[in-house]
Amino acid sequence: MSGYPVSAAIAEGDGYTLVENASLQGRNTFRVPARAAMLIDVRKPAALGELFGYAALKSQPLLVLGEGSNILFTRDWPGVVLSIVARGITMLDDDGERARIRVEAGENWNDFVRWSLGHGFCGLENLVLIPGTVGAAPIQNIGAYGVEVREFIASVEAWDRHVGRLTRIANADCAFDYRDSLFKHERDRYVVTAVEFTLSRRRELYIDYAGIAEELATLGVAEPSAPAVAEAIARIRTRKLPNPALIGNAGSFFKNPLVDAALADALREQYPRLPNWPAGDARRKLSAAWLIETCGLKGLRDGDAAVSTQHALVLVNHGAASGAQIRALAERIRSEVVTRFGVELEPEPLIV
Repeated sequence: MSGYPVSAAIAEGDGYTLVENASLQGRNTFRVPARAAMLIDVRKPAALGELFGYAALKSQPLLVLGEGSNILFTRDWPGVVLSIVARGITMLDDDGERARIRVEAGENWNDFVRWSLGHGFCGLENLVLIPGTVGAAPIQNIGAYGVEVREFIASVEAWDRHVGRLTRIANADCAFDYRDSLFKHERDRYVVTAVEFTLSRRRELYIDYAGIAEELATLGVAEPSAPAVAEAIARIRTRKLPNPALIGNAGSFFKNPLVDAALADALREQYPRLPNWPAGDARRKLSAAWLIETCGLKGLRDGDAAVSTQHALVLVNHGAASGAQIRALAERIRSEVVTRFGVELEPEPLIV
């Protein structure tokens, strides 16, 4: 670890709290040790104008951090870690059929999903139990069980560091793609402060994804509703994925790779059971979990860094693993998959 002074200074401002030499171990779901030279929790986005006027934020590297469910620290952060912790859900308009809803960036994503279901809205049920904040959702364009959050985002509010003010970015300008967005490519420019959603009370449920219909049948649900689909998916996720509250992890560590259809067809000839799905533009999406498991890597452990025995896509910290050890394990997985299949795996989390 770096040689920061042991003592930490705390300062309170109008809408923010500043801590020097701050531990980040409780701020990342891998629970690996790391520190930040400065940590700022922002309760009021309007305070960003004052904060970005400080020399420290102008001269030091900046990292925006939510709940730390999509990041792996392999070292200390030498500059400023900024966390938007503002919370709140505001109904902007509601005609009984559809509604526009503003959600502050610090709201917990799963709490918002549950809120939407409780208010009779459909659409977000497939995205239940995804860890993280609402502010992080558009950055990663989170998705699960055949649904992506971009389908429901009307606009994103963000602090634009280039012009020094809050700006509203419409969905069409967010450059959403598979686990990708404008905000992911321009981390040094935008700080997401709120997200505006358009949700409907009548929407066709998406239950064609593998396992959902079977889980609904197990629950005895003959006529599915959005809350029932959420319950089914929550049960599936709980069985398949390790709980970050019980063992350090960041969910799926690798994206499902997108490859040319010709490569997918060639692999399917050799491996007929390889799961793949159309991905447009003569591309196919392959199952990263299947590739990893077929390499015999599920359950692989190197010290306290390991591939989960529950799901091959999840890397876990059994207690004392460092971020560097988890990264080394990830590199070994990538190397073995590309050697066997000729397919490159790309990490989902941001690796610091």
